[in-house]
Amino acid sequence: MTEPKTPSNPAITRPGPNRRFSVAPMMDWTDAHYRYFARLISRHALLYTEMVTTGAVLHGDRSRLLGYSAGEQPLALQLGGSNVQELAECAQLAEQAGFAEVNLNVGCPSDRVQNNLIGACLMGHPALVADGVKAMLDSCSLPVTVKHRIGINGRDSYGELCDFVGQVQEAGCDTFIVHARIAILEGLSPKENRDIPPLRYEVVHQLKADFPQLEIILNGGLTDLDAMQQHLQILDGVMVGREAYHNPYLMVEVDRRFYADETPVLSRIQVLEALRPYIVAHIEQGGVMHHITRHILGLFQGLPGARYFRRQLSTEIHRTDQPLELYDRLVTDMTARMQSQDCSLQQA
Repeated sequence: MTEPKTPSNPAITRPGPNRRFSVAPMMDWTDAHYRYFARLISRHALLYTEMVTTGAVLHGDRSRLLGYSAGEQPLALQLGGSNVQELAECAQLAEQAGFAEVNLNVGCPSDRVQNNLIGACLMGHPALVADGVKAMLDSCSLPVTVKHRIGINGRDSYGELCDFVGQVQEAGCDTFIVHARIAILEGLSPKENRDIPPLRYEVVHQLKADFPQLEIILNGGLTDLDAMQQHLQILDGVMVGREAYHNPYLMVEVDRRFYADETPVLSRIQVLEALRPYIVAHIEQGGVMHHITRHILGLFQGLPGARYFRRQLSTEIHRTDQPLELYDRLVTDMTARMQSQDCSLQQA
């Protein structure tokens, strides 16, 4: 009897969430409203909070910073910080709050976080990162992961990358989310650091080959699901950032492709209808509809009517004192446009 062939890259099974597909933590974007919206499109994608600093968690509005709705799960908390004791305390709080994972940011290149020894500059201090990871693991039972770059200016050789991963691995971390660009800590803005340093996916592939026991997740410039599936022949997961925000309906295929879940998905119109009660509740609590709808502007990306949809929710919404009426009219208008498009396709 012939033995069944083992897949060349079987998915690593670990405690905690399935990281085959995740949405990157993005400041000002991946707040609770976006995450609720994203979860309507994908049941399984791992979602991340915006980065929150340890100081903010310990001394700020904890209920707001660590608050989320149960429907957002699986949800990971991303922390920014380097003080070992503070990281340990925040990891405990993350566990108490019910997060599925706690992640340490070692990738953000902004001047503000550098001045506080947070983010990508920590790649120059692997021992400090290792100490922080160990402290978090000792203080909670959650999976602790690290998101980092392939290097920083002045420390961008492959050997130095391996030294960083090796030291952090020895501290107990076995999941690394790797942005496949170096970070230039002087002379480039955070935005430029997302575009100017070239993507080097081959470095992340090599890292997986040299650390096969680790879970290696690829981040940076990913926009196409077919290309992501190719990376998953080698790597353990992909993390998508701006594309998941600006073209969110991309995620409608994630559950089927990455998690083998054939559950019927919501159409774009059904997503809008499912989001409405959440909007109503937010308004009744004193919130503003735009706080939510600013995150859904790309829902019809690439389709006729996309510009009209964006304009209504980004411009006209500020000119009305009846935002829910505008929303309802917009749902009706987009339903008619989608039905018209379907008829056109059938007649073609």
